[in-house]
Amino acid sequence: MNKLFYGDNLEVLRRYIKDESVDLCYIDPPFNSKRNYNQIYNNIGQEDKAQAQAFIDTWTWDDRANQGLLEIQENYLGHFTSQSIDLINGLIPVLKKGELLAYLVAMTLRIAEIHRVLKSTGSFYLHCDSTASHYLKLVLDAIFCANKGLYLSEIVWRRTTAHGNAKQGTKKFEINFDTIFLYSKSNKYTFNTVYEPFKEEQIKQQYNKIDENGRKYRLVTPTAAKGGGDTSYDFHGVKPPQGRFWAYSKNNMEKFYQENKLYFSSSGQPYIKYYLDERPGVAVMSFWDDIKPMSPTSKERLGYPTQKPEAILERIIKASSNENDVILDAFLGGGTTLSIAQRLKRQWIGIDITYRSIGITLKRLQDSFGEEILDKIQLSGIPKDVESAKLLALKKDDRTRKEFETWAVLTYSNNRAIINDKKGKDQGIDGVAYFQGEKTQEKIILQVKSGKVGAHDIRDLQGVLTLENAAIGIFITLQNPTKDMITTAKSAGIYQHKLYGQPLDKIQIVTIEEILEQQKRLDIKFSFEVLKSAEKQQQIKADQMKLEL
Repeated sequence: MNKLFYGDNLEVLRRYIKDESVDLCYIDPPFNSKRNYNQIYNNIGQEDKAQAQAFIDTWTWDDRANQGLLEIQENYLGHFTSQSIDLINGLIPVLKKGELLAYLVAMTLRIAEIHRVLKSTGSFYLHCDSTASHYLKLVLDAIFCANKGLYLSEIVWRRTTAHGNAKQGTKKFEINFDTIFLYSKSNKYTFNTVYEPFKEEQIKQQYNKIDENGRKYRLVTPTAAKGGGDTSYDFHGVKPPQGRFWAYSKNNMEKFYQENKLYFSSSGQPYIKYYLDERPGVAVMSFWDDIKPMSPTSKERLGYPTQKPEAILERIIKASSNENDVILDAFLGGGTTLSIAQRLKRQWIGIDITYRSIGITLKRLQDSFGEEILDKIQLSGIPKDVESAKLLALKKDDRTRKEFETWAVLTYSNNRAIINDKKGKDQGIDGVAYFQGEKTQEKIILQVKSGKVGAHDIRDLQGVLTLENAAIGIFITLQNPTKDMITTAKSAGIYQHKLYGQPLDKIQIVTIEEILEQQKRLDIKFSFEVLKSAEKQQQIKADQMKLEL
């Protein structure tokens, strides 16, 4: 069964993922590339706080960083190579104990665990940008190459085609690429060559010959600069040119001859006919400029800020895994890896520390593969009773301080609501959902409270509805509502829609207990979502049929 974990990926990897159980791991960890590198390196930290907030919240030198450094230095659980320990110790006087070192410590902890869970034939792709790619490669070398693994490729993806900012005064070469490092755990690993179609210009220039049957072909020499075995034999009275050797055995050369795939020049030298209709295309190399970045209007967009194009993950999964292999994404994000793995008939494991990511992924899988797929996913770390919901609500960790509200909004709305990022005053809005009214699109405001609540909270929500011109307000509470709260909510009136037999209260109070124990959910019909889901499933089925042909 496929698995989805809500929690810190380090803890999940250590507690729940077995040794050598994963065939392929891809991660795209957060790193705010907008932040000025020199300021990270020098620990100045005077840049615009709003711009760097996401990075600072995740990677700061704090108790977690100190604990992580100690685990590396003491070789906690025996998962660190001596080279990785020496590397991190050596970086302390260079980087000092600041944001960048905290990031590298966190990544070293997780890469060591990923190395552990990979099968001996497994592969690992790490997607990053130029901000710290050079340091990350050192970490990867110190863990993989120091432990019988191999560095295989540095893939460069041209992630933007936008013009530089020279007109705005930029005095440097603008960076328009991401880096993807590929490592294997041993010298025995899965790799299926991936091809891209020939371009018209390539066909015109290279496959410029046509045989008597109208088939296009090109001529390729069957010789090589270096020999191996019997590679200097006579072939139909001809030897390789001086300093060259046959690249094929005599038996294979004879097979080419019998299949009429050899052309003899006037000097008698043979050439192999490469027919266009027998060639799979051009083998993909390490510079990927054929996969375009997603446009603002792309159908793939889910509202996740670091979402990557599906074509990247499709290429990676096809190249480094086979059907039924286990794919791991430990920084789940928008769920692209899992969606492509599901379509390509792989098993998968996803981990993320934010419920927003879990909600987006579940919605994406449901839209793509139908509601029945949710029954085939093992969910872990998500509140299943009121007590576990209270534990989530009372967490004081800065990374998860808003997770209770996010979980409550997305769970009650079946992952359809849009989470308010709360930049500045949120006006009592934790989430927003939309539905089609009789004449225009209508808005639903969702608000979540985990502490003491009263009638004043309902009056405040009523004021927000008026300001936002919203049709309905949902008040989700961990505590049971008081009688005054219920009375105040009822006094707000009703919303009537011809598609619903019963009128709806303009303000509705929902408890966490009802969400968990009675499975109460927002049941307003989102007709446009039904249509979108059906279209997506039709596209998925069409793509699968293409794969089977």
